[in-house]
Amino acid sequence: MNQISVQEGDSPLLISVPHAGTLIPAEIKDRMRPESLFLPDTDWFVDKLYAWAQVEHASLVTTAWSRYVIDLNRPPDDASMYERPGTGLVPLGTFCGTPIYQAGREPDDEEVSHRLTRFWRPYHAHLRSQLDRICSMHGFAVLLDGHSIRSVLPLLFEGELPHLNVGSYGGATADPSLVDTVCALLEASDYSAVRDGRFKGGYITRHYGRPQDGVHAIQLEIAQRTYMAEFPPRWDLARARPLIKLLKQVVMALEAWRPGPDTQNPVG
Repeated sequence: MNQISVQEGDSPLLISVPHAGTLIPAEIKDRMRPESLFLPDTDWFVDKLYAWAQVEHASLVTTAWSRYVIDLNRPPDDASMYERPGTGLVPLGTFCGTPIYQAGREPDDEEVSHRLTRFWRPYHAHLRSQLDRICSMHGFAVLLDGHSIRSVLPLLFEGELPHLNVGSYGGATADPSLVDTVCALLEASDYSAVRDGRFKGGYITRHYGRPQDGVHAIQLEIAQRTYMAEFPPRWDLARARPLIKLLKQVVMALEAWRPGPDTQNPVG
């Protein structure tokens, strides 16, 4: 069953939301610990934050599958991406360090390979196809990888996470003027914002963000207190409304952005 949604727009912008899904196949769910079934590491409602984006002509790729099935923002070889401990391609523990699976019922290498083929590769095939389509239309593409996370997670970062966290892997994944444009909007808002702090961009941003090939990618990690109640997870329209207004400004700016004469962009 295909649980990937692809909405095609006609602007240069593609939005990816890889971690908002909550669906887990029964054969996996049956082996998980009861507390893991609450899916605490879900990027709750991020697909809802961007649901309006196609009206603004952006393209959008989302999935219903939970990140506990497979993490679409990790490399297929499961190479480590972060200095601090994190979860892998097929997570065995939560962000709080508790086991996801019942003892002795963790996935083996064969199952990981199967999940890679069944869940990971189709999502990335859609991302690649959409980026190629957009580049053929505009000569370049902009990729916004949308995420959220609990505001306090001691195993991953110290203290309380800023509201809005832009990642461009130190400026390697997008033209500086594009990152500057986004950061200027965020910094002028009522939210706290940081560039390339704890969240510099995961696999999707780093892999597809190749300005020299005409693809400019950034990650936006949102602290969940910005738009929802965190415990238990609950959509909060009063909190979400001003954030969505800001995200619309960001999307419009990304769609209006064009590579300058000094931008490395051989596609155009």
